[in-house]
Amino acid sequence: MSEMTREGRGPAELVLAATVARRHYLQGRSKVEIADELNVSRFKVARLLDFARDSGMVRIEIVADGEVDLDRSARLQEAYSLRHSVVVDGAALDPHALAVHLGDATARLLREVLTRDDVLGLPWARTIDIMSHALTGLPPVDVVQMTGAMEIPGVDSSAVDIVRRAARLTGGSSSIFHAPLMTDDVVTASTLRRDGKVARGLAEARRITHAVMGIGAWADGLSTVYDAATPAERREALEFGVVGETGGRCFDAEGRLVDPPLADRIVTIGADELRAIPEVIGVVSGRPKAAAVAAAVCGGLVNALVVDTEHADALLDLAD
Repeated sequence: MSEMTREGRGPAELVLAATVARRHYLQGRSKVEIADELNVSRFKVARLLDFARDSGMVRIEIVADGEVDLDRSARLQEAYSLRHSVVVDGAALDPHALAVHLGDATARLLREVLTRDDVLGLPWARTIDIMSHALTGLPPVDVVQMTGAMEIPGVDSSAVDIVRRAARLTGGSSSIFHAPLMTDDVVTASTLRRDGKVARGLAEARRITHAVMGIGAWADGLSTVYDAATPAERREALEFGVVGETGGRCFDAEGRLVDPPLADRIVTIGADELRAIPEVIGVVSGRPKAAAVAAAVCGGLVNALVVDTEHADALLDLAD
């Protein structure tokens, strides 16, 4: 029956199909209830509902709420088996305005999923810095710093600032340490990791239940770590198969964490600690990062996303 159109159907059956559809979709009746009310079998009710959908008598449309693209969000969540997926429309926004929009959407998601028993982990990233300004009304969770800070021209906020800002808003405690994300040499990074305050701060990552991460692609302008690396380090990372990084941790096309020589001068949480975080929300925009994000998701480094429509479409294309 579901393969047939309305042509060839008698008016009585068309009216019956419309009645069944109205009661099920508009009035919320179950198939069993409708079968009892109309004195037909529940199997006939199911066939009539199939016919109503397939013939175009009933059209089901997912309508965006004006801020979140619900259809893309649902398709992206299903395509990549994500815990959460939020897609926002950024077509008419400049890069800074889009980052603000993504930050606000991330803050709204955190307000929804965090409980007072959770611990929020935040690294240094431009998007995370903007998001931290949008945080309001969070449960009283503790906030943990995940990485050192990167000095970026025009940005005067550090990882410490981000964590303290978030903790003030939650009313929870903050776990911070003072260190750069990338040091000038391997010896300095090693010394910092052994420093008592830094070591204790990085060890706090074991408590994190939810983290918000930026994701960079291994290309010019798409990762602050790539941009800060030397040409030789960039080439070495490519030889290790690096396609992207999150929180200063490099990964390959399968989403596996790898440690090119560059990793020896980065101050960030351990690979085991990152993999152990139950929920990691990636916040990303733009089509060029799609392959790196897909790798991070497929490798289990990230299991929730807040992205713009352009990035969502690129990810959906990769999933097809």
